Amino acid sequence: SNTKSMWFGQSEKKIKEIFTDYHQACQRSEVKPILLFNEADGVLSKRMENKHSATHQTENTIQNILLEEFEKNQGIIIATTNLEKNLDAAFERRFLFKVKFEKPSNEVRKLIWRKKISWAEEEILDQIVKRFNFSGGEIDNIFRKILMHEVTTGSAHNSELLLKFCESERFENQNNGKKLGYA
Repeated sequence: SNTKSMWFGQSEKKIKEIFTDYHQACQRSEVKPILLFNEADGVLSKRMENKHSATHQTENTIQNILLEEFEKNQGIIIATTNLEKNLDAAFERRFLFKVKFEKPSNEVRKLIWRKKISWAEEEILDQIVKRFNFSGGEIDNIFRKILMHEVTTGSAHNSELLLKFCESERFENQNNGKKLGYA
């Protein structure tokens, strides 16, 4: 997100600075540093075809700079995304390894739950694991909600509250199916 600027030419300059700084860091370091593009789909997304839009031209220019820099890079670049289908195909070949992380299995989810919520009864954990296909991050969100609830209300944790937070974790379970946003 730091690469975007409303001023003409600044976004391109910021992208170039990232790689200049990275190349300098590589020269100063005994071990190659890692250049991380978190939520990479924000800058590595599919190129636009509307050649008359200044915004699309700028985005395409940024992507062309990135493609060139990736091609000549001698360091280590890691990109993360939850939206790999939104990435431009030209970037895909520039990454030597592509690793997809699946959601944890039932057994692993149960271990995560057990580690986070050691007080929960075995039957409740079994029920939650079967009913909710949560990622590790979603389980952590629920754990933090329970902690927040305990701190703000002074009440102890319980299985009913745990189930309530599990049911409300996903957007589709919020607001009785109403869409989020302004009406």
